[in-house]
Amino acid sequence: MRKYKIAFIGAGNVATHLATELKKCGHEIVQIYSRTEKSAKQLADSLETNYTISKESITEEADIYFVALKDSAVDEVLSEINFGAKLLVHCSGSLPMKVLSEFAKNYGVFYPMQTFSKSRKVDFKKIPIFVEASSEENLHILEEIANEVSESVTVLDSEKRKSLHIAAVFACNFANHCYAMAAKYLESKELPFEILRPLIMETAQKVQELHPKDAQTGPAIRFDENIINSHLSQLKEMPDLQELYNSISKSIFEHHQEKQ
Repeated sequence: MRKYKIAFIGAGNVATHLATELKKCGHEIVQIYSRTEKSAKQLADSLETNYTISKESITEEADIYFVALKDSAVDEVLSEINFGAKLLVHCSGSLPMKVLSEFAKNYGVFYPMQTFSKSRKVDFKKIPIFVEASSEENLHILEEIANEVSESVTVLDSEKRKSLHIAAVFACNFANHCYAMAAKYLESKELPFEILRPLIMETAQKVQELHPKDAQTGPAIRFDENIINSHLSQLKEMPDLQELYNSISKSIFEHHQEKQ
Protein backbone atom coordinates (compact mmCIF):
# COMPACT_ATOMS: atom_id res chain seq x y z
CA MET A 1 0.00 0.00 0.00
CA ARG A 2 1.54 3.29 -1.09
CA LYS A 3 1.94 6.01 1.51
CA TYR A 4 1.20 9.57 0.41
CA LYS A 5 2.31 13.06 1.28
CA ILE A 6 -0.89 14.80 2.35
CA ALA A 7 -1.73 18.45 3.03
CA PHE A 8 -4.87 19.60 4.81
CA ILE A 9 -6.66 22.78 3.82
CA GLY A 10 -8.65 23.43 6.96
CA ALA A 11 -7.94 22.63 10.59
CA GLY A 12 -11.37 22.12 12.11
CA ASN A 13 -13.08 19.07 13.57
CA VAL A 14 -12.99 16.86 10.46
CA ALA A 15 -9.40 17.77 9.59
CA THR A 16 -8.24 17.14 13.15
CA HIS A 17 -9.61 13.60 13.31
CA LEU A 18 -8.89 12.59 9.71
CA ALA A 19 -5.33 13.93 9.63
CA THR A 20 -4.56 12.19 12.92
CA GLU A 21 -5.93 8.89 11.59
CA LEU A 22 -4.06 9.14 8.28
CA LYS A 23 -0.79 9.77 10.11
CA LYS A 24 -1.42 6.66 12.24
CA CYS A 25 -1.73 4.71 8.98
CA GLY A 26 1.72 5.86 7.90
CA HIS A 27 0.89 8.73 5.57
CA GLU A 28 2.98 11.89 5.90
CA ILE A 29 1.01 15.01 6.79
CA VAL A 30 3.25 17.64 5.24
CA GLN A 31 1.27 20.80 6.04
CA ILE A 32 -1.83 22.25 7.66
CA TYR A 33 -3.44 25.39 6.26
CA SER A 34 -6.00 27.48 8.13
CA ARG A 35 -6.91 31.14 8.13
CA THR A 36 -6.71 30.99 11.91
CA GLU A 37 -3.19 30.63 13.28
CA LYS A 38 -4.32 29.15 16.58
CA SER A 39 -6.15 26.22 15.00
CA ALA A 40 -3.49 25.67 12.31
CA LYS A 41 -0.66 25.61 14.87
CA GLN A 42 -2.59 23.44 17.30
CA LEU A 43 -3.24 20.72 14.73
CA ALA A 44 0.22 20.99 13.15
CA ASP A 45 1.90 20.68 16.54
CA SER A 46 -0.11 17.58 17.38
CA LEU A 47 0.98 16.03 14.07
CA GLU A 48 4.57 17.32 14.32
CA THR A 49 4.34 19.06 10.98
CA ASN A 50 4.31 22.54 9.45
CA TYR A 51 1.48 24.99 9.07
CA THR A 52 0.64 28.16 7.20
CA ILE A 53 -2.09 30.79 7.30
CA SER A 54 -1.15 32.12 3.86
CA LYS A 55 -2.77 30.64 0.74
CA GLU A 56 0.32 31.69 -1.22
CA SER A 57 2.45 29.49 1.05
CA ILE A 58 0.49 26.27 0.68
CA THR A 59 3.00 23.57 -0.17
CA GLU A 60 3.43 22.15 -3.65
CA GLU A 61 5.03 18.99 -2.23
CA ALA A 62 1.84 17.08 -1.33
CA ASP A 63 0.48 14.21 -3.41
CA ILE A 64 -3.06 14.72 -2.10
CA TYR A 65 -4.80 17.83 -0.76
CA PHE A 66 -7.72 17.22 1.59
CA VAL A 67 -10.11 20.18 1.77
CA ALA A 68 -11.96 20.34 5.08
CA LEU A 69 -13.55 23.80 4.95
CA LYS A 70 -17.10 25.02 5.26
CA ASP A 71 -18.73 24.83 1.83
CA SER A 72 -19.01 28.61 1.42
CA ALA A 73 -15.23 29.05 1.80
CA VAL A 74 -14.10 26.49 -0.78
CA ASP A 75 -14.15 28.72 -3.88
CA GLU A 76 -12.50 31.63 -2.12
CA VAL A 77 -9.60 29.56 -0.79
CA LEU A 78 -8.98 27.20 -3.70
CA SER A 79 -9.22 29.80 -6.47
CA GLU A 80 -5.78 31.17 -5.65
CA ILE A 81 -3.98 27.82 -5.57
CA ASN A 82 -2.51 25.89 -8.50
CA PHE A 83 -2.92 22.16 -7.87
CA GLY A 84 -1.85 21.07 -11.32
CA ALA A 85 -2.11 17.29 -11.63
CA LYS A 86 -2.21 16.70 -7.86
CA LEU A 87 -5.26 14.99 -6.35
CA LEU A 88 -7.67 17.47 -4.73
CA VAL A 89 -10.27 15.97 -2.40
CA HIS A 90 -13.04 17.58 -0.37
CA CYS A 91 -14.67 16.07 2.73
CA SER A 92 -18.13 17.63 2.48
CA GLY A 93 -21.40 15.75 2.58
CA SER A 94 -23.32 18.31 0.55
CA LEU A 95 -20.83 19.85 -1.91
CA PRO A 96 -20.90 18.32 -5.43
CA MET A 97 -17.64 16.77 -6.57
CA LYS A 98 -17.68 18.80 -9.78
CA VAL A 99 -16.93 22.08 -7.97
CA LEU A 100 -13.34 20.89 -7.71
CA SER A 101 -12.97 20.54 -11.49
CA GLU A 102 -12.25 24.29 -11.71
CA PHE A 103 -9.15 23.93 -9.59
CA ALA A 104 -7.54 20.58 -10.42
CA LYS A 105 -7.31 17.92 -13.12
CA ASN A 106 -7.66 15.15 -10.57
CA TYR A 107 -10.27 15.41 -7.86
CA GLY A 108 -12.63 13.49 -5.65
CA VAL A 109 -14.62 13.23 -2.44
CA PHE A 110 -13.76 11.56 0.87
CA TYR A 111 -16.76 11.99 3.18
CA PRO A 112 -16.64 10.47 6.66
CA MET A 113 -20.23 10.51 7.91
CA GLN A 114 -19.89 11.27 11.59
CA THR A 115 -20.24 14.13 14.03
CA PHE A 116 -16.79 15.31 15.08
CA SER A 117 -15.60 17.41 18.00
CA LYS A 118 -11.89 18.08 18.47
CA SER A 119 -11.95 17.13 22.13
CA ARG A 120 -13.78 13.80 21.73
CA LYS A 121 -12.09 10.66 20.42
CA VAL A 122 -13.88 8.52 17.84
CA ASP A 123 -13.30 5.00 16.55
CA PHE A 124 -12.60 5.71 12.88
CA LYS A 125 -12.94 2.03 11.99
CA LYS A 126 -16.68 2.30 12.71
CA ILE A 127 -17.23 5.47 10.64
CA PRO A 128 -18.79 4.98 7.18
CA ILE A 129 -16.76 6.70 4.47
CA PHE A 130 -18.25 7.63 1.10
CA VAL A 131 -15.93 8.23 -1.84
CA GLU A 132 -16.26 9.52 -5.37
CA ALA A 133 -13.59 10.50 -7.92
CA SER A 134 -13.01 11.98 -11.35
CA SER A 135 -11.36 8.81 -12.70
CA GLU A 136 -11.01 5.12 -11.90
CA GLU A 137 -7.39 5.67 -10.93
CA ASN A 138 -8.29 8.43 -8.45
CA LEU A 139 -11.17 6.35 -7.10
CA HIS A 140 -8.81 3.45 -6.49
CA ILE A 141 -6.49 5.71 -4.50
CA LEU A 142 -9.32 7.03 -2.32
CA GLU A 143 -10.81 3.58 -1.77
CA GLU A 144 -7.42 2.25 -0.66
CA ILE A 145 -6.94 5.09 1.81
CA ALA A 146 -10.52 4.82 3.07
CA ASN A 147 -10.15 1.08 3.63
CA GLU A 148 -7.08 1.76 5.76
CA VAL A 149 -9.06 3.87 8.23
CA SER A 150 -12.57 2.41 8.07
CA GLU A 151 -14.37 -0.94 7.88
CA SER A 152 -17.21 0.66 5.88
CA VAL A 153 -16.34 2.22 2.51
CA THR A 154 -18.92 2.97 -0.19
CA VAL A 155 -18.68 4.59 -3.61
CA LEU A 156 -21.50 7.14 -3.80
CA ASP A 157 -22.30 9.86 -6.33
CA SER A 158 -22.80 13.50 -5.36
CA GLU A 159 -26.60 13.50 -5.57
CA LYS A 160 -27.04 10.49 -3.29
CA ARG A 161 -24.38 11.81 -0.91
CA LYS A 162 -26.33 15.07 -0.63
CA SER A 163 -29.47 13.10 0.23
CA LEU A 164 -27.51 11.18 2.84
CA HIS A 165 -26.24 14.43 4.30
CA ILE A 166 -29.77 15.83 4.61
CA ALA A 167 -30.83 12.68 6.48
CA ALA A 168 -27.76 13.00 8.71
CA VAL A 169 -28.74 16.58 9.61
CA PHE A 170 -32.14 15.32 10.80
CA ALA A 171 -30.67 12.35 12.68
CA CYS A 172 -27.76 14.19 14.29
CA ASN A 173 -27.88 17.99 14.23
CA PHE A 174 -31.63 18.36 14.74
CA ALA A 175 -31.72 15.62 17.38
CA ASN A 176 -28.87 17.29 19.25
CA HIS A 177 -30.69 20.64 19.05
CA CYS A 178 -33.64 18.99 20.79
CA TYR A 179 -31.24 17.86 23.54
CA ALA A 180 -30.05 21.46 23.81
CA MET A 181 -33.63 22.73 24.09
CA ALA A 182 -34.40 20.09 26.73
CA ALA A 183 -31.33 21.25 28.66
CA LYS A 184 -32.42 24.89 28.35
CA TYR A 185 -35.86 24.07 29.70
CA LEU A 186 -34.55 21.94 32.58
CA GLU A 187 -32.06 24.64 33.57
CA SER A 188 -34.93 27.15 33.74
CA LYS A 189 -36.60 24.81 36.23
CA GLU A 190 -33.36 24.21 38.16
CA LEU A 191 -33.15 20.59 37.08
CA PRO A 192 -29.96 18.93 35.71
CA PHE A 193 -29.74 17.71 32.12
CA GLU A 194 -27.97 14.57 33.39
CA ILE A 195 -31.28 13.02 34.48
CA LEU A 196 -32.19 12.65 30.78
CA ARG A 197 -29.07 10.70 29.81
CA PRO A 198 -30.52 7.20 30.43
CA LEU A 199 -33.57 8.11 28.34
CA ILE A 200 -31.38 9.46 25.53
CA MET A 201 -29.23 6.32 25.57
CA GLU A 202 -32.25 4.01 25.38
CA THR A 203 -33.77 6.07 22.55
CA ALA A 204 -30.53 5.73 20.57
CA GLN A 205 -30.27 2.01 21.34
CA LYS A 206 -33.83 1.27 20.23
CA VAL A 207 -33.23 2.41 16.67
CA GLN A 208 -30.37 -0.09 16.42
CA GLU A 209 -33.05 -2.79 16.58
CA LEU A 210 -36.31 -1.13 15.48
CA HIS A 211 -37.36 1.09 12.58
CA PRO A 212 -37.65 4.65 13.97
CA LYS A 213 -41.36 4.72 13.18
CA ASP A 214 -41.88 1.60 15.31
CA ALA A 215 -39.79 3.05 18.14
CA GLN A 216 -41.87 6.25 18.47
CA THR A 217 -43.71 6.78 21.76
CA GLY A 218 -45.20 9.76 23.60
CA PRO A 219 -48.37 11.87 23.48
CA ALA A 220 -47.87 13.18 19.91
CA ILE A 221 -48.16 9.78 18.24
CA ARG A 222 -51.77 9.47 19.44
CA PHE A 223 -52.26 13.25 19.57
CA ASP A 224 -53.27 13.26 23.23
CA GLU A 225 -54.62 16.82 23.28
CA ASN A 226 -54.91 17.03 27.08
CA ILE A 227 -51.21 16.35 27.59
CA ILE A 228 -50.07 18.35 24.56
CA ASN A 229 -52.13 21.42 25.51
CA SER A 230 -50.93 21.19 29.09
CA HIS A 231 -47.31 21.12 27.91
CA LEU A 232 -47.88 24.01 25.52
CA SER A 233 -49.43 26.04 28.30
CA GLN A 234 -46.45 25.40 30.55
CA LEU A 235 -44.09 26.45 27.77
CA LYS A 236 -45.77 29.82 27.18
CA GLU A 237 -42.94 31.68 28.94
CA MET A 238 -40.51 30.15 26.40
CA PRO A 239 -42.17 30.78 23.01
CA ASP A 240 -39.27 29.32 20.99
CA LEU A 241 -39.64 25.99 22.77
CA GLN A 242 -43.42 26.20 22.58
CA GLU A 243 -43.31 26.66 18.81
CA LEU A 244 -40.82 23.81 18.38
CA TYR A 245 -42.88 21.49 20.60
CA ASN A 246 -46.05 22.23 18.66
CA SER A 247 -44.44 21.84 15.25
CA ILE A 248 -42.74 18.54 16.05
CA SER A 249 -45.86 17.14 17.74
CA LYS A 250 -47.90 17.83 14.59
CA SER A 251 -45.20 16.28 12.42
CA ILE A 252 -45.09 13.12 14.54
CA PHE A 253 -48.87 12.71 14.46
CA GLU A 254 -49.11 13.31 10.71
CA HIS A 255 -46.23 10.93 10.00
CA HIS A 256 -47.98 8.16 11.93
CA GLN A 257 -51.17 8.62 9.94
CA GLU A 258 -49.27 7.63 6.80
CA LYS A 259 -49.32 4.02 5.70
CA GLN A 260 -46.11 2.10 6.27
